[in-house]
Amino acid sequence: MNRSKIGRRSVGAGPSFQMSSLALACGLCMAGAANAQQASAPGKETVLETVVVTGIRAGLESSVSFKRNASGLVDGIMAEDIGKFPDTNLAEAMQRISGVSIDRSNGEGTRVTVRGMGPEFNLVLLNGRQMPGSLVDGSAPSSRSFDFSNLAAEGVSGLEVYKTSRASTPTGGMGATINIRTPRPFDSKETIASFGVKMVKDDSAGRLPGEVKGDSVTPELSGIYSTTTADRMFGVTLIGSFQDRDSGYTSASANNGWKSFKGDAAGWGPLPNPAPEVKNRPGPTDIYNVPQSLQYSMTGISRERLNGQLVLQARPIKDLTATLDYTMSDQKFLQKRNDLSAWFNFGGQFGEYTKGPIATPLIYGEHMTNSDVATGTSRISTKNENRSLGLNLEWKASPALKFDLDAHHSTAQSGADSPLGTSVVIGTASQNRGDTFVDFSQKFPVLSIKNAPTNAALQELQGSVFGNSFQRNEVNQVQARGAWAIDADSSLDFGLSLTEVKNRSAFANVQRNNWGSNAAGGPGAVPDDIWKLESVSKYFSQVPGSNDPRLYNQFLIANFDDIRNAAIKLEGSDKNFRASFDFKDDYRTTEKSNGLFAQYNRSFDAGIPIDIALGGRYERTTVESPSTESVPTSVRWVADNELPVVFGGVTSSSRSGKYDYFLPSIDLSADVTANTKLRVSYGETIGRPGWASIQGGRTIDGLARIDGGSGAVGNPALKPLLSRNIDLSAEHYFGKGSFVSASYFHKSISNYIDAVITPTTVANLHTPVGGAMYKDAISLGGCSASNSGCIRDYIFKTFPNAAGVDVAGKTITGQPSDPLLPVKLNTSSNNPKKQSLNGMELNVQHTFKNGFGGSANYTRVRSDLKADNNALGAQFALVGLGDSGNLVGFYENDTFSTRLAYNWRGEFLSASPAGAEGAQPLYVEKYGQWDMSMSYNVNKKLSVQFEVINLTDEITRTHFRNVEQIGNVTQLGRRFMLGARYRF
Repeated sequence: MNRSKIGRRSVGAGPSFQMSSLALACGLCMAGAANAQQASAPGKETVLETVVVTGIRAGLESSVSFKRNASGLVDGIMAEDIGKFPDTNLAEAMQRISGVSIDRSNGEGTRVTVRGMGPEFNLVLLNGRQMPGSLVDGSAPSSRSFDFSNLAAEGVSGLEVYKTSRASTPTGGMGATINIRTPRPFDSKETIASFGVKMVKDDSAGRLPGEVKGDSVTPELSGIYSTTTADRMFGVTLIGSFQDRDSGYTSASANNGWKSFKGDAAGWGPLPNPAPEVKNRPGPTDIYNVPQSLQYSMTGISRERLNGQLVLQARPIKDLTATLDYTMSDQKFLQKRNDLSAWFNFGGQFGEYTKGPIATPLIYGEHMTNSDVATGTSRISTKNENRSLGLNLEWKASPALKFDLDAHHSTAQSGADSPLGTSVVIGTASQNRGDTFVDFSQKFPVLSIKNAPTNAALQELQGSVFGNSFQRNEVNQVQARGAWAIDADSSLDFGLSLTEVKNRSAFANVQRNNWGSNAAGGPGAVPDDIWKLESVSKYFSQVPGSNDPRLYNQFLIANFDDIRNAAIKLEGSDKNFRASFDFKDDYRTTEKSNGLFAQYNRSFDAGIPIDIALGGRYERTTVESPSTESVPTSVRWVADNELPVVFGGVTSSSRSGKYDYFLPSIDLSADVTANTKLRVSYGETIGRPGWASIQGGRTIDGLARIDGGSGAVGNPALKPLLSRNIDLSAEHYFGKGSFVSASYFHKSISNYIDAVITPTTVANLHTPVGGAMYKDAISLGGCSASNSGCIRDYIFKTFPNAAGVDVAGKTITGQPSDPLLPVKLNTSSNNPKKQSLNGMELNVQHTFKNGFGGSANYTRVRSDLKADNNALGAQFALVGLGDSGNLVGFYENDTFSTRLAYNWRGEFLSASPAGAEGAQPLYVEKYGQWDMSMSYNVNKKLSVQFEVINLTDEITRTHFRNVEQIGNVTQLGRRFMLGARYRF
């Protein structure tokens, strides 16, 4: 049965960048000899048919060939030439693929969700290799997902999205396995040399106040050189790029979340019952929500990114190809922020609630006297370094047998790019806040404050945190594969992999708590002339409701350095105002996985041509996680609802776990007509827990509240999620670059991870809340249990000389006679219950002969694993679950091309309801964005490009249990890019 179809899938004598449809489809690592036909590990290619079309049409035709000829369900995006990837951001390019949606950070795509499975459940490979990821955000990285913003698009030749499982692919991709292909010198028979320059203007950078405002125009540079010797025995590719981007955003948010209660709850936090000044007070069986604070922030971001790739290829003998490659990226990130906020203390409430069963305030307010109007300034300054060194050997041992050996050492490291630390906050305030309320009935939450004039003479220091984080992720991996062409119609792929991943997360905080209202830090301690009056509403012009006349619209900002210098002058030292690099909290995890796989491929004729691939992968994993952690020693009550935890000394611990799985897979495809293909696939995949979940050690959060503290402890014994997947697809190809397809997918998921909150106490960690003085304030001082300000004032007046009471510093420290601090400790465990996820994808693409063309796709996903808004407490729900769609139109001729693209994503869960503060689910509201690009070829060597991202200047918004319960609303801006590329 030596059909021509089998011959089209054969491996040629050597790679070439004149890619066949199969070269683009499979990225084969090995495919046997002349008659081998089964797609193996992503990252390698088969070659025969030459693509000579260029431009948008070329990319679409290559993508269609890729999809049509692959084994299983695969989609992709291909560059028409080295350095000419069709989008400037890899994540933004991937969102055009059906079933793929993206997370955005500062308006730019960073991580991807595939078929409702969030970023942590999609495996990202670079040339078939597992990649590390490291992001500093003040906590351990919970996700294993690679951040696509680390790579420049100029150094990418293709993106491949494998939606069905493969025995030859490393485990970890429940939603999809995504392979990023980079160019190789043997991809092209000619020398390629080009240089590009681009100027970027981001609207958001110019809309910001003071020092957080960025440059209006910033540059991007890229250069590419690729060549081979005349005898094709040696080649080199060198790619470099530099990007400098200034941007920003403004955000209105309930930045410290909400607390949720049952209607009959009592104590600190819940509404009083009865509540005469609260309209529609929730009933006893309702769930209702109370905001902890409201904040307006203005954030400016400066980012520098340097990318480089060096690839050396040699063919010392005809049947042996060696590839040595080195990939690097450095990204410096500086964020500057000014903010205005108001905290609530849960006393003297008034307002109006929506009706149950889930009730949220339309208006929430509290009667206050001389509370704080909080302002602050902050910095995040980090540097991310990614390095990957790899060696690949391809050996054609005989016409029927081929071997491939691939090894790499890759690291991702993130840490401070400043001696001040990775994340720094300095708080200031004026103590003149009267009655305060927020109207949550509009998209914009309107904060209103009585009797709080903005006066620089009233500004005082309130505290500071100089946080420092260090994270390193290291992957050492060896993969050996073989491909045996048994006969003209069958082949066998086999291999093994050894993978070791080391993850380290370390933290240190230097914290200066409230100065209080003493002479050292009170009004007048900070020079009046450093303050500048600003308006809130002008920074939210795109958000409905921001022009409300009730808005507390005027506030004071100052430069970070001016406030820090004033604080240093007050204390006579900068020791409390710079970072510590002595990481007392240090968590390390080593994960080792050994895998074996085999896959049998067969083609036969049962009236119609049928291809089948039957495989299995066995993988065994061990986890070891030692830790060093700070020991909490005392609790200090410094403000109405702020009780910082003091730490001293360290302790060590270690935890471990292991698991093993056999993961079968089968792909079957049938060519029912010359242009119509049906596919059926079954496979089992796993999604490994995030690093934060499996790292050993216990952490106690540095800030407790009136009702206690919080913390977390890792569980290295967690098993990965297991998904049993069924995929059905029908595809009809009615022209070159044109097709229509429909697919259905079903995932049965078990071992999903529950967030478990365990109430506990920590030895010798005492809190003044509930102690003798606290009780006297309630029984003798006439204070209610919900009025913490009254209780503090009573203690200062009545017990000024008691142990732990510092009247001047306005602090009360817990004593051995006081109760132990209650702590809600978060951990994770596997739930054996099975849940399901179902969805469908519809896709159509057509290119006309007159230069026009377009595509549209829609993905619908439904699952039992969604958040239950009517339930309190922790629960597991799939982050990223939601619908998505794309609409793209284009026109091109020999000199000009333009593309208009609309991307839509429905509402989706962005944070699973877990944690100590009310276990809130957080949703990103539906969002649509128009992008446009144009390109003009001045001549054969010079081309110019123009792009606009977020053409209609859309805003983003999140909410918790219902739409009035705001998370944040963010105004971004448009991004304009004008560039040119010259090919030598």
